[in-house]
Amino acid sequence: MEVRRENRNIHDNQRRQLAKQFELKRNLFKAFLRDPELPPELREQQQYKLAKLPRNSSFTRLRNRCIFTGRSRGVYQFFRMSRIVFRELASKGALAGIKKASW
Repeated sequence: MEVRRENRNIHDNQRRQLAKQFELKRNLFKAFLRDPELPPELREQQQYKLAKLPRNSSFTRLRNRCIFTGRSRGVYQFFRMSRIVFRELASKGALAGIKKASW
């Protein structure tokens, strides 16, 4: 189980680096595609170039993951941990400034 969690986080990190690396190119090609003034041949060339970029360089393929468990669902962005880990750590008092609400 430990190896799978690390693999998921490693793959996600690699995708983040790829997305950052190709962000400018991807935005440039998309801008060409959105411009109706350009001739269709040029837009088609830009579409082809966009399709040739690595799939994992797209921001839509990124997924927020828990840094402790690798869980992809129920992850608090601010803390970068899943709701389950957050609750455990908050109960133990390991998170500064977080306490259980009671009224």
